[in-house]
Amino acid sequence: MSSRNFDRKVWFNMKAVVTVTGKDKVGIIAMTSAECAKYGANIEDISQTVLDEYFAMIMLVSLEELTVDFSAFADAMSKAGGGYGVDIRVMHEDIFNTMHKI
Repeated sequence: MSSRNFDRKVWFNMKAVVTVTGKDKVGIIAMTSAECAKYGANIEDISQTVLDEYFAMIMLVSLEELTVDFSAFADAMSKAGGGYGVDIRVMHEDIFNTMHKI
């Protein structure tokens, strides 16, 4: 995946919510964090649990140092998860907050 020219200032102080779900196996957190680092997304907070044989994780990542545009990052994370047998979804923090407002 190639980097595109885009204005990094757009991403200043912006965050994304990353969710990972699937059957538990060794290395899910390592793979996900390595993919985030690969694209410059910094993990600011993380919560994970294993329910019986199922893994669930939610992360808050900073987009300030993202090396590709948001769509490319979200697509790359989804593809990496699929290759590892888990579902990874990336949602911009603003959209996540709007969806969960009461």
